Amino acid sequence: MSDTSRHEALIDTLGAELMPVRRLLPPWRRTLGWLLAVALVAVVLFMHYGAGTMLRRWDAAPDLGWAACGAAITAITGALAAFVLAVPGRPITWAWLPVPSALLWIGASGLGCLRAHIPGMPVLDLHGANDCLIFIISFSIPLSGLMIWLLRRACPLRPVLTAVMVGLASASASASLLEICHNFDAAATDLLMHALAVAIVVVANMIMGGRLLSKA
Repeated sequence: MSDTSRHEALIDTLGAELMPVRRLLPPWRRTLGWLLAVALVAVVLFMHYGAGTMLRRWDAAPDLGWAACGAAITAITGALAAFVLAVPGRPITWAWLPVPSALLWIGASGLGCLRAHIPGMPVLDLHGANDCLIFIISFSIPLSGLMIWLLRRACPLRPVLTAVMVGLASASASASLLEICHNFDAAATDLLMHALAVAIVVVANMIMGGRLLSKA
């Protein structure tokens, strides 16, 4: 048998063993799928707590509303950045997408600590701040796990950076969900606990999520 015939036979053999691969959905559609899970959790929380307390809080302190908007937008843009960065060939500049909304979130939260206290609205003590920390981390775990599961088939070439976006999106989504049942004025203790929770989630994803995605 000639070399050409052997090559053709090898190609035929390899081609016969190929399995069809299901094409990945576009990043924006996978982002919507993840956000749908977040929205379902929000619906459950709204059914339990209602929206009245949250809206009255935002009406009395608009900075709290702006901070909540910043967190929600960060969840959306962070998730989109994660799904886009997981696609080989996409520019690394997508990692900057959630930065403006994150700055809005941080800035509005910080300004809320500087203004005068709102009468009739309690200030969070250390025990309540610990509850916020637990809430954000607890909700971030399943949200991060879901996104990493959705990302693994994409085989990201920058697993650590992608995992950082996963952590940022999950933590900001959890902080947004906390707004539904968070009936407290802005305080330095509250801001520090939120920042600590976000940092823990991002670092945990960077370590664990980066390893999981690199094995995809």
